[in-house]
Amino acid sequence: MKRELYNNLLEWKNSRKRKPLLLQGTRQVGKTFLVNEFGRNEYSDYVYLNFEQSPDLQNLFAAELKPENIITNISLYLGRRISAEGTLLFFDEIQTAPEVLTSLKYFYEQAPQYHIIAAGSLLGVSIGKSSSFPVGKVHFLSMYPMTFIEYLSAFGEELLVETIKKVDPSRPIPDVLHEKLIRHFKLYLFLGGMPEVLQDYLENKDISSARRIQKEILEAYQRDFSKYTANTQVIKTSEIWRSVPRQLSRENKKFKYGEVRRNARAATFGSTIEWLKNAGLINLAYNVATPKLPLSAYADYLKFKIYLHDTGLLGALLKISSNLIVAPTGIFSEFNGAFIENFVAQELTAYGNTELFYWTSKSYAEVDFLLSAQGKIIPLEVKSGSSRKLKSLRSYAEKYKPETVYRASPRNFSKSGDFVNIPLYAVFKLTNL
Repeated sequence: MKRELYNNLLEWKNSRKRKPLLLQGTRQVGKTFLVNEFGRNEYSDYVYLNFEQSPDLQNLFAAELKPENIITNISLYLGRRISAEGTLLFFDEIQTAPEVLTSLKYFYEQAPQYHIIAAGSLLGVSIGKSSSFPVGKVHFLSMYPMTFIEYLSAFGEELLVETIKKVDPSRPIPDVLHEKLIRHFKLYLFLGGMPEVLQDYLENKDISSARRIQKEILEAYQRDFSKYTANTQVIKTSEIWRSVPRQLSRENKKFKYGEVRRNARAATFGSTIEWLKNAGLINLAYNVATPKLPLSAYADYLKFKIYLHDTGLLGALLKISSNLIVAPTGIFSEFNGAFIENFVAQELTAYGNTELFYWTSKSYAEVDFLLSAQGKIIPLEVKSGSSRKLKSLRSYAEKYKPETVYRASPRNFSKSGDFVNIPLYAVFKLTNL
């Protein structure tokens, strides 16, 4: 499946200041598939080492971390010469091998001619633990579930992709195209962006099979909770994880510790939420009462919302029925629009907004997301229905006088004065303003 991150890998390969690359992302987002494809297409020789499947490979790094010795050991292990020219070395699942992570520093300093990509399902967690992490010696890329644009490409809808990318947000697209995109969008909300799920549905057109794979992925995450967290944290991690769908299904989606465990406080679960965030399994949006730049300086990090990293997995946790896909508006409004807001958070994160923010006023008006671009704050309200009401956006606009306010909804592109409506399937365009 075509991934937009492939172009980033090409830029990394051709960079004159290339460092070893660390590819982060949760389990099953397609890291291994992408690098395998990249290595085989762009290099004359490709070496793949998986440290989770073959723990003994760590012995290749055991004696000392001199790149010359490591390359010699790998050559002996494979029974062939490893040349720096035209070769990609891929170290996969390195969260299980801290010495491999540390070795990247020495490859950068002593052998920068080698092209090395390292990846791991829980790299964000492992990096936080490692005292010997090669700070400043590696280049980072993050991989997320497939975006809606990538989904369309996988389904052979390249013309629709080009249409959305080129459209003027102030002018509607033909209704027939809009309705086709909405149908795809509803299916995407159910399937989500995990490549294995989408590939299975493309091949079999069996919605029950897709749901079965989603459940298998969720079970794999549960095993990771036990494998990669301290015994005292395993139960807490599962409690937070299971509570996210309940939190999102409330009208007010602000995270409440009491929904996880009675009388719970931040001190009980704060580190657990940080673990899930570093693992890439959740996206957080922080409250901003006074919208000024930089937003991070005015955020209240004790008030936040939690979103899952994939709408399909959210639906699997909520046990949502597939019949909502064909209902006119069912999946939009289900669980108080939880899927819609979660989707927007998922898309914004995938397009580079690693920290999300939202605004609330004392009068209970709320703007779901605040974005920043070119020194300006962009307010975005998310609507799961076709209502034209803009009470919260107008409350924000009257107080802070932004040039433009945005709503993401199932409606077509439109513009009226300072107001722009963006269809939900095109919310990514807000990241390119």
